[in-house]
Amino acid sequence: MTIKVLIVDDSALIRSVMSEIVNSQADMEVVATAPDPLVARELIKKHNPDVLTLDVEMPKMDGLDFLEKLMRLRPMPVLMVSSLTERGSEITMRALELGAVDFVTKPKISIQTGMREYTELITDKIRAAARARVKARTVQQQAMPSALQALRSPLISSEKLIIIGASTGGTEAIREFLMQMPSDCPGILIAQHMPEGFTTSFARRLDSLCKISVSEAAGNERILPGHAYIAPGHSHLLLSRSGANYMTKIEQTDPVNRHRPSVDVLFRSAAVAAGKNAVGVILTGMGKDGAAGMLEMKNAGAHNFAQDEASCVVFGMPREAIAIGAVHDVAPLPALPGLVLGQLAAQGGRALRV
Repeated sequence: MTIKVLIVDDSALIRSVMSEIVNSQADMEVVATAPDPLVARELIKKHNPDVLTLDVEMPKMDGLDFLEKLMRLRPMPVLMVSSLTERGSEITMRALELGAVDFVTKPKISIQTGMREYTELITDKIRAAARARVKARTVQQQAMPSALQALRSPLISSEKLIIIGASTGGTEAIREFLMQMPSDCPGILIAQHMPEGFTTSFARRLDSLCKISVSEAAGNERILPGHAYIAPGHSHLLLSRSGANYMTKIEQTDPVNRHRPSVDVLFRSAAVAAGKNAVGVILTGMGKDGAAGMLEMKNAGAHNFAQDEASCVVFGMPREAIAIGAVHDVAPLPALPGLVLGQLAAQGGRALRV
């Protein structure tokens, strides 16, 4: 089945290069292009595309205003095309909140050359978007009482950690998960597939919304309860130990599974440094990054959770982890925070050494 793509961008050059990229693939085609949302609105009615690529900043109607209306009136997979600027990254984070499946960045160098070098990335994301479960935006759920109650027990050891990995659809899944975390939850480490320049905005946005403190990991930080550390877009995030303390570690080694940061790298480090003191969580995302590392966590004694297919935007990474036997429990996203904290409480209060 051919994926029908509608490209919306005010740049004629971008429309041309994106069309060339899409049409070079046997399984997708550009059915139309539009210079602004007003034209796009009519073309959506005419062509009923499977995926829409949407520029973040455009004339006549702001890309966010158009996206908000689109996701309310006719939800469909949208891939944002963003500029790698601070303003561009902030707008992109908002677009993901509004329901965009994912985003790609316009290269800083020659647009024509740079975009063509992105062919594999762009087409992979279009394929993922075409498979994505897209729903109309709903009011954010309140924190589940079970999640908030789970950590009120004084029996949870400060040795415990929560280790999270995600990709496509993960920014919103992580937001929903972290917003249910009480201020005294165990330290949390997160690897989310995201390019350099966007993880800072992502962490800042989460920090403004959550009871816990959220920051982009800088490396060599002591991991504290009530804090979450997000892998920077240019590096792998690892867990390490220094005496009795857990620490963050940042490495710019080669990509793993084509990703840096890689979920496998984080999970494998947690298996070594934390063992049975860690709880692993794998959320929505395409591909298999994280599956092998989660199996290592399980073999080291960690208890692992996966987001279920119905609540995932893309059920790729959780499916792969489940398939190789790395997961203990599968649950819908809204239930995961309570289950994770409940598991930590059930493990008892004695500080477990590895």
